[in-house]
Amino acid sequence: MRHNQLASPLAEAAAQRLGTPDRRTFLRGTLAAAVAIPFLSACSVNTSGGGGEGTVNFLSTQFTPVEERQKYEATLKKAVGEDLGVAYNPVDTGVFNTTIKSQLSAGKVEVGLIGGLHGDLVPFADQLEDLSSLTEELRSRGYSEDLLELAKLGTDKPRYIPWIQATYVLAVNKKALEWLPSGADVNALTYEQYLAWAKAAKAANGGKAVFGIPAGPKGLHHRFYQGFLLPSFTGGQITTFRNEDAVAAWTYMKELWANTNPASTNYDFMQEPLANGEVLVAWDHVARLINAVTAKPDDFVLVPAPSGPKGLGYLLVVGGLAVPQGSKDKDKAFEVIKALSAPEAQIETLKSNAFFPVVKAEIGSDLPAGIALEAKAVTAQQEAPKAILALPPVGLGDKDPQVSQLFKNCFQEICLNGADVKSTLAKQGAALDQIMSSLKVPCWAPDPEADVCTVA
Repeated sequence: MRHNQLASPLAEAAAQRLGTPDRRTFLRGTLAAAVAIPFLSACSVNTSGGGGEGTVNFLSTQFTPVEERQKYEATLKKAVGEDLGVAYNPVDTGVFNTTIKSQLSAGKVEVGLIGGLHGDLVPFADQLEDLSSLTEELRSRGYSEDLLELAKLGTDKPRYIPWIQATYVLAVNKKALEWLPSGADVNALTYEQYLAWAKAAKAANGGKAVFGIPAGPKGLHHRFYQGFLLPSFTGGQITTFRNEDAVAAWTYMKELWANTNPASTNYDFMQEPLANGEVLVAWDHVARLINAVTAKPDDFVLVPAPSGPKGLGYLLVVGGLAVPQGSKDKDKAFEVIKALSAPEAQIETLKSNAFFPVVKAEIGSDLPAGIALEAKAVTAQQEAPKAILALPPVGLGDKDPQVSQLFKNCFQEICLNGADVKSTLAKQGAALDQIMSSLKVPCWAPDPEADVCTVA
C-alpha cells in the first residue's frame, strides 16, 4: 500500500478474487420472513440540534458498541455539518431487518437512510431506491468497479453506495515473537506454525496460554470460522460445512483452543486483554484491535491470518448506504450519502473507527500509528499467495443470527464440551442445511457458484 493514498485496498482484493459477473450470482437474495415491530431508536445524534421534523432517521447495523457509536457520531456530525439533521440509530441485525420490513409492508417508511453490511442489504434489494444517478455523480471519487457491481445486489441497478470496508488480522505483542517456531515468518504463517507458536508460548509462560480469540457473548469468533478457518481448510464456508476437510479444520481448532487463554470466552473485544497483557497474540476485527495498538504502537506488530491447506482464507467486510423506497427523506438522505462519501469523511472514519475508505483518499502524513500498522497487515493479507476472499453470509435476513449461532455451536460443543467433531458437524450441518434449503439463496464467496446454496 502506498503511504499517501488508500485506493480502496480491500476493494482491489475484491477485484482480483470475485471474478467475472457470473460469479456474482450469489448477490441475489430473498426476503426472509420476519415479525413486524415498530421503529426503534437505540440512540440518536442530531447535527442541527433538533430531533423531530426534518431530521433524517439513519438506521444502521454498524458501530453499535457505545464507544464505536460515539466515535462515528462525531464523524457524522463533522461530515454533514449543521444544516442537516441526522438521527443515528445503530441496532442489531434482527431489529434492523424487522424494522425495515414492517415499515415497507405498512407503506409508512419512517427510516430515511439505512447503512449495513452487504449481506444486511441483500434481502431488501428490490425495495431500495435506484441509485443510478447518485452513483454516476459520485463515480469520480474512485470506487472500485467490483464494489459498484456488488452494490447492485444482484439487480441491474445500483441499490447502495459503498460506505465502509474492513477485515480481521492478528495483533502480536512483540514479546511473543521470541517463541515463534524456527523458520517461521510472522507475516506468512501456516496454521501448523500458529499452533506450534501457541504451544511454545504457553509452555514458556508456565502453562498459561497467552493466545486469544473474541469468544465472549458479543465477540466475533464466528467470523473466524466462517471467513478464515473453514475457507483455509476447505475452500468454502457453507457447502463444505461438514465434509472431511471441515472435520480436519475443527479437529485443529480443538487443539488450538487447548492452547488458547480460556478467559477468551469472556472477551468481546481483543484490544482489552491485549492492552492489559492477559493476551499477547490475538485475532479480531481491525476496529476491535485498534485501541491497544494505538495506545502502544511500539509494542505490537499486526500481521495476516495464517494459511491452511487450501490457502489464506480472509473475510472482506463491505458496508453500504441505501434509501428504502417510499422514504419521505429521499433527497436529504442523498445529501447525507454524498457527505459520507467525501474523501475527508472516509479518512475520518478510518481514523476514528478503523474502517478503510471505499474511495481514493489522500491521507497525508497524520495517519495514527495504529491505523498504519493495520494498513500494512491488511495489504499483506490480501496480497498473500493463494488468498481466498470470503464474504459474511449473504441474503439470510432474520436467519443470519441463527446461521452464525450454528458456527458458535460447533465451537461450544467441540472446543468447550469435548464433543466428537464429526457427529457435531453432522448435527449442526443438518440444521444449517435446513435453513439454507428453506431460504433458497445463491452461494457467496468462497463457495462455488450455485443458484441455491446447500450443505453438501
